[in-house]
Amino acid sequence: MKNSEKKERIAQIAKRLEERYPEALCALEWGGEPWKLLVMGCLSAQCTDARVNVVCRELFSRFPTAEALGNADLTEIESIVRPCGLFHVKAQNIKDACAMLVRDYGGVLPSTMEELLRFPGVGRKVANLLLGDVYHKGGTVTDTHCIRICGRFGMYPETLKDPRRVEIIMDDLLPEPVRSDFCHRIVRFGRDVCTARSPKCAACPLADLCSHFAG
Repeated sequence: MKNSEKKERIAQIAKRLEERYPEALCALEWGGEPWKLLVMGCLSAQCTDARVNVVCRELFSRFPTAEALGNADLTEIESIVRPCGLFHVKAQNIKDACAMLVRDYGGVLPSTMEELLRFPGVGRKVANLLLGDVYHKGGTVTDTHCIRICGRFGMYPETLKDPRRVEIIMDDLLPEPVRSDFCHRIVRFGRDVCTARSPKCAACPLADLCSHFAG
């Protein structure tokens, strides 16, 4: 498939996903407070969004500001975030990230990829999530749903699992203003229809636009 054809196909896919999911909501319940999304993004590695949401209700109740979390006792943070896995590293990262946010940025989340990548626990996926949800700019959030589904759509070989390469490909195909919403909708679509195992291809509203379905 030519690049121009891929762009046309992904534009149609994005339009249908918007019709199916009019509200492109982030699965992480950050309540419009950027520092909370920073923390939740750090906790989301190898953990479900649903579990992060549950854990963070307790975490944010105990530590209601970035400053409070940055000054918190590490062992207390660890005990709360333990269900998210890798809790030693994640607890240290979110404590350090909150302290850095307050100390270096006055509590205001920076708006560039370069600055966000300075934060402990923040890679390109989380940085793009923050840029998209907070500042409505940035690149494709290449989580497992995005990587799997866009490969099935035919945007690149299904065997490609490299998040950075997928990000580069999808950023070329998707205009910046639509990337964030597209990724949120892909997550919901991946849970509802295009599941990792046994995707519901026969009932898929995008089957006619899908290389995987075409075989």
